[in-house]
Amino acid sequence: MALTRVSNPNRQASTGAYSDGIIVDGWLYVSGQGPMDLETGNAVAGPIEEEVRLTLRHLGEVLEAGGCTYADVVRCTVHLADINDFDRYNVVYQEFFKGVLPTRTTVQSVLGLGIKVEIDAIARIPGAK
Repeated sequence: MALTRVSNPNRQASTGAYSDGIIVDGWLYVSGQGPMDLETGNAVAGPIEEEVRLTLRHLGEVLEAGGCTYADVVRCTVHLADINDFDRYNVVYQEFFKGVLPTRTTVQSVLGLGIKVEIDAIARIPGAK
C-alpha cells in the first residue's frame, strides 16, 4: 500500500507529529485542523464563527493540495469545546459545504490550546480508481 503525504502549502510552523493529509487508494484523509496561525503554530482565539472559518480554510488548503475540493468530502468529524456553540458553528460550516453534504459526527471534546473547534475529513479524489 503506497502512502502519499499531503501538506498545507501555507504551513511554516510544526504543530505536532502528524501529516496534514495522507492519500491512499484514491482517498485523502485530512488530520484534524484547527484555528492556528500557520506561521507561528499558535492558536488564534476568537468567536466560534471566526475559529470555524479559519479551521475550514485550513482544511480547504489541505484538500486542494491533495487534489480535492469541499465537494469531494464524504465524511467530517467535528470537535467543539462547547456543544452549546453547535448552531453558530453549523451556520458557518454550511458556508463551505454545499449540495450533498458530507456525513458528519459532532461531539463536545476537551481541546488543547484553548481552541473552540477541530475538524478532520475524508475525501475521495476525483477520477481515482
